[in-house]
Amino acid sequence: MKQKVLVTGATRGIGRAIAARLLQDGYTVYGTGTQNSAARCADQPDLAGVSWIDVDFSDRDSVRGFLTVLAGIGPFDGLVNNAGVNRIKPLDEVDEADYDFVHDTNLRAPYMICREVIKGMAAQEGGRVVNIASIWSVVTKAHRSLYSSAKTGLVGLTRALAAEAGAQGVLVNLVSPGFVLTDMTRESLSPEQMVELTEQVPMKKMAAPEDIAEVVRFLLSPENRYLSGQNIVVDGGFSIV
Repeated sequence: MKQKVLVTGATRGIGRAIAARLLQDGYTVYGTGTQNSAARCADQPDLAGVSWIDVDFSDRDSVRGFLTVLAGIGPFDGLVNNAGVNRIKPLDEVDEADYDFVHDTNLRAPYMICREVIKGMAAQEGGRVVNIASIWSVVTKAHRSLYSSAKTGLVGLTRALAAEAGAQGVLVNLVSPGFVLTDMTRESLSPEQMVELTEQVPMKKMAAPEDIAEVVRFLLSPENRYLSGQNIVVDGGFSIV
């Protein structure tokens, strides 16, 4: 029987690369997008075969409905919590709506999804969870308080779940990408900032989404038999210099 994996935020960027890579390996892939995902991705050959579920992770009612859907589809063998949002603002310009939007999407929703999916994994005595954080869970800079706090929270969640679910054969890890050439990166940074940041990376280039997908593929695979509770930083060496 094919392994069943859920990938959130699979319509573009890192999530799309992960979903496409898993399809290549023969997984049954369920992916999420915010709206009309099946129609928007219908002409994307690399995503052919994904079963789409629409959900807005910043909307708690939408998440509750999504969890009900998951309960009817599961159990899952793998989960990739990839969907994320970012708002870069000085602290004194951040309001409660900003906080709720970033933290509901980046931390609360993954928590609730893990709770639902790991329950099924534990019942079948095995599974793999990969949460996608960010380089900003390891290092940070000004105006990143929203994103860094949410993604750092995801680090703590990953470690706690690895400790709790390990006895049931569930391995839980985190991947923290550095600078990746995605739509989100292009929306967050100017061309000048992208050049400046690239020069700070020892490899002198940004990652492709496929570079992150390969790491996630390993963590989900049977080849990963003992790695759990880790934050794997994939940043071309940026965080060590």
